[in-house]
Amino acid sequence: MTATVSTQVSIAAALTAVAPEGLPFHFTAYDGSATGPEDSPIHMHLATERGLSYVLTAPGDLGLVRAYVSGDLEIKGIHPGNPYPLMKMMLNHVHFERPTPSEALRIVRGLGWSHLKPPPPPPQEHLPKWRRTFEGLRHSRGRDKAAIHHHYDVSNTFYEYILGPSMTYTCAVYPTLDATLEEAQYEKYDLVARKLDLKPGQRLLDVGCGWGGMVRHAAREYGVKTIGVTLSAAQAEWAQAAIKREGLEDLAEVRFSDYRDVSERDFDAISSIGLTEHIGVRNYPSYFGFLLDRLKPGGRLLNHTITRPDNRYRSTGAFIDRYIFPDGELIGSGRVIAEAQDAGFEVRHEENLREHYALTLSAWADNLVTHWDEAVAEVGYATAKVWGLYLAACQVGFERNNTQLHQVLAVKLDDEANAHFPLRPTWGS
Repeated sequence: MTATVSTQVSIAAALTAVAPEGLPFHFTAYDGSATGPEDSPIHMHLATERGLSYVLTAPGDLGLVRAYVSGDLEIKGIHPGNPYPLMKMMLNHVHFERPTPSEALRIVRGLGWSHLKPPPPPPQEHLPKWRRTFEGLRHSRGRDKAAIHHHYDVSNTFYEYILGPSMTYTCAVYPTLDATLEEAQYEKYDLVARKLDLKPGQRLLDVGCGWGGMVRHAAREYGVKTIGVTLSAAQAEWAQAAIKREGLEDLAEVRFSDYRDVSERDFDAISSIGLTEHIGVRNYPSYFGFLLDRLKPGGRLLNHTITRPDNRYRSTGAFIDRYIFPDGELIGSGRVIAEAQDAGFEVRHEENLREHYALTLSAWADNLVTHWDEAVAEVGYATAKVWGLYLAACQVGFERNNTQLHQVLAVKLDDEANAHFPLRPTWGS
């Protein structure tokens, strides 16, 4: 059913026209119009004409996010640090329909042509893709560095509030449903170490090492000499201090560096935990080729990355691209495995940890709510809201199988095609 729109259009009537099945929450606007159940625990209010301009000039999630981040779209009934109930409601029960050209014209005319002048985006928003070309070609070294800086150099203190003591910003592995986030992050690092069959005296390269969690785990728990590299100066500084604090200087090192600048070779193992999302699909051949070149024969690679549930390429969406991961790209595990094989790896094992990432995101959102006042004081109310929105949306995405998390274990064969693998896996569950 499509609502009839007269010359004068209220905001609620316009919304009903593009969401004809109705809203599961109560909506009101500054023009006095309303729609949706009044007894809903969630109430969304469009407070300003600027908010309407955001929505009209950037239809879809980008316009809504701009209005929300700017304070023009107010939401009651949820905590801004964890709007999971609203995100689940929006993604599962709100179905927008594209209006016909004539209907769109009537809606815009009824709301007022003046609202088609786009307001400046909030300062939390990254440049659009076309303007990023001035920083270099997509996934050039300079542009990758700028993208990493946008997301990871927010504030180490802010990340401590969200990530907890492990300072680990990748999917945890929950041994049981009642495991804590810290226990699950320990289990993830240990699972990676067991899959790589790390032993004392070996050498590990951890590319995209974040705050050095895997570097310190391998050194502390397995006596492995480890080099980690990250493009985030803030991460490197924190990791270097943590290594010193734990007395691991003889075994562990974290460099502020592009992984492509690592000159050492003949590593026994390489871990890549959460890097592949940032390098670009078209760069997979050179990425896997570089990693193969840095391993000694019989050396193992563990590649841990967010993926799509299929292998059809599509963008990450405007909200994620502008506010969270500029230039981030996702593809299916099939493409990741194919590229590793084409580079010369033998793939030995693959595991999907999708449900574990939903649990991890839920735990991070709980941490953000717990430390909300401190987080707002650290980065500001608008940035903290962006993070609440992002964590909740991603949790729903993993629950709905829009995204997955795959670990791919591969090996560099020796000259006689020996994988140096046991007949059966030894890493346990």
